[in-house]
Amino acid sequence: MIVDIDTINDISKFGRLIRQHRVRIGMTQRQLADLSTISVRAIRDLEQGKARRPRQDTVRLIAEALRLGPRARADLTRAASMGQLVFGPLPGEGDEIPPPPIATDPLIARESELAALQSELASGAERLVNVVGLSGVGKTRLVLEAATRLHASDAMPVLWHPMADAVADHRRQMVEPLAEVVRAAVEDLFAGQGGGVAAFVDLVNETPALLVIDGADGCLPRPERLGLLLRGCPELRMIVTSDRAWGVPPERLFLLGPLELPHLSDIRDAGTLAKVPAVRLFMDRVLQVRPQYALSDADVPAVAEICRQVDGLPVALRAAASWLVVYELEVLYRCLDGGPEELLGHAAGPDGGRGYRDNLTRHLDRLPADDREMLGALCEFGGKFELDDVVTLTGLPLPDAGRRLRSLLLHGVVRPWYEAGRCRFEVLNLVLACHLTAPVPTDCRS
Repeated sequence: MIVDIDTINDISKFGRLIRQHRVRIGMTQRQLADLSTISVRAIRDLEQGKARRPRQDTVRLIAEALRLGPRARADLTRAASMGQLVFGPLPGEGDEIPPPPIATDPLIARESELAALQSELASGAERLVNVVGLSGVGKTRLVLEAATRLHASDAMPVLWHPMADAVADHRRQMVEPLAEVVRAAVEDLFAGQGGGVAAFVDLVNETPALLVIDGADGCLPRPERLGLLLRGCPELRMIVTSDRAWGVPPERLFLLGPLELPHLSDIRDAGTLAKVPAVRLFMDRVLQVRPQYALSDADVPAVAEICRQVDGLPVALRAAASWLVVYELEVLYRCLDGGPEELLGHAAGPDGGRGYRDNLTRHLDRLPADDREMLGALCEFGGKFELDDVVTLTGLPLPDAGRRLRSLLLHGVVRPWYEAGRCRFEVLNLVLACHLTAPVPTDCRS
């Protein structure tokens, strides 16, 4: 779909301000042109939004010709610096910079990941960050927090586009017609047709902005469309949440794994255990259903094992904690005898209705055929292994075995852990349970 840019230009804030001030003092476009030494055509183009990035001298000359005071001059300068993005006013707020959606839940225990992501985007060190990881690991929530902080600290417009399978755990989307411009650009980025990228470039141009594409699972961009987008918008940063690497420059892969789990040294007492990231999130959800609950030393083993059995995966931790509306903690702990997935039957997938097991199966189904084969062998091996075991199981040379293992890590189905100074690996319990009860299909979907 080709976006009608002329319609968008008609509501350019910079152009509106010029016209409002000119009309207020009864000045014609010709008179403004004579006083500012700018041509009538240039004035007309600015008011209609056809001039993309007015120079500072142009803004200064117009402000002087209109005899604007300090506040009005600052507003005009700010509107010019934001380029020709369409800014829809937010209810009850004076800020017209497009904000990210509003999160419905706080972000817990992701301090280091958030700091790294925010730093890379704010500095411009990375222009395309692809946050990859297993479904339910919290990619959307992390990106939403980073975008919110960038919007607040750097006044950066956030152009947020949710794909069809994106998790809807936030409120408020962009106002029209800006949302339509972004939608058309994303559609063009993946399909390579429709002219949406060119319209987006024409609109954003050199404006610093953050484009978020949330839930791009199974999608790969057209390299030529991505190149056009990044070249045409030199100040644009992009962040994507997906289940796979794109494999195109200048992609920076940001692997988001499950929350850190309790180690043996962490389960000595309640105070020590409560500081572990996975336990912090679990306890936050427990207190939502049982506000009077206090973690005691007697409950430490059960809480630690529950968090370990559901892999420290945020969606699984929340689902497990929600059972305390019905169960006592000890009963919840005993339910793990039937496997961790028994606690997740009610956990919705990204479409709000698909169960988590179905969503996980779909994720495994998308793995490359070689990765699925090796994952099956590792599950049969017991789920815990070292790199030498991969070499033995596959018969591959060490470098090839390492690359195959890295692919499984990037897909989020395997996690590293450390013991006695050595790096070991384990298949996630939820993946292991899914494989053992319903073997992964042998067909491969790209």
